[in-house]
Amino acid sequence: MTKTQAYIKAARLRTLPLSVSGIILGSCLAGFHNEQTIYETGFFNCFGTSLSDKNYIIFILAFLTTVAFQVLSNFANDYGDGVKGTDDNRVGEQRMVGSGIITSADMKRAVIITSIISLLLAIGLIYVSFGADNFLYSLLFFAIGIISIAAAIKYTVGNNAYGYSGFGDVFVFVFFGLVSVLGTYFLYTKHIDWLIVLPAISIGLLSTAVLNLNNMRDIETDAATNKNTLALKFGAKKAKNYHYVLISIALKTALAFMVLSFNSWFSLLGLVAFIPLMLHVKRISNITIPNEFDPELKKLALSTFLLAILIGIGSLL
Repeated sequence: MTKTQAYIKAARLRTLPLSVSGIILGSCLAGFHNEQTIYETGFFNCFGTSLSDKNYIIFILAFLTTVAFQVLSNFANDYGDGVKGTDDNRVGEQRMVGSGIITSADMKRAVIITSIISLLLAIGLIYVSFGADNFLYSLLFFAIGIISIAAAIKYTVGNNAYGYSGFGDVFVFVFFGLVSVLGTYFLYTKHIDWLIVLPAISIGLLSTAVLNLNNMRDIETDAATNKNTLALKFGAKKAKNYHYVLISIALKTALAFMVLSFNSWFSLLGLVAFIPLMLHVKRISNITIPNEFDPELKKLALSTFLLAILIGIGSLL
């Protein structure tokens, strides 16, 4: 494996569809219309409607910024778990620092470089969206960008890494759901429609379920290395019940949004994604060996991505 291939593997590209789900959904919803309100400022506006150059740039920068944050998080996670020895007997995808393919010093350097790239992209996104006329909004989103970088790093890095204390679920829910969907929506519209909170909650909960599934798979190795995830604190049985609750509430909030924003039968297009999600729950209920959770990670992440795409498209048709 070349060094370039090792860094690509450490970037864990399979996690990217989940990370951009909120960006795509927020961009679609910024252009959705119903009987009460009409928004024509989103990237996707309406099919057949011309799109402004500014909104193209906002979408591209939001997309790239999110990808950069995700890669940063993956690099930092690889580094943090690697130096702590958490990945020494890991199940699932191989980690680069833990396996010795990339040194901890080189990965630390990659984390720093990716942090700088993420911040520059975020600054560009803020400038294009708000310009010089909305200083307070710019300041707010700059602060969110700094917090996002710090949160991505502190998940596993340092003596007080919150991923080792069971707070990773909160981080994923807030940043993959609320910040991603509502933040993207606000970049276009400069306001918040509180109805959008419902699908933001759905994406946040399903993203949290992906993390919980990962933690259920690693429950034995995490116990051996004192990585006290929420799944480990709950125990195997309660962690499964927690998983069911996350997906159940996510489906209910998604359904509530589709009903409340109903404009045509296309508004219910997201129901198609309910099928793989319910099949996933059924498969999880039959799993008794932690290793068998691993194949479900990709399926759940792609099902979440599908739900975001279908709700977004359904809101525009």
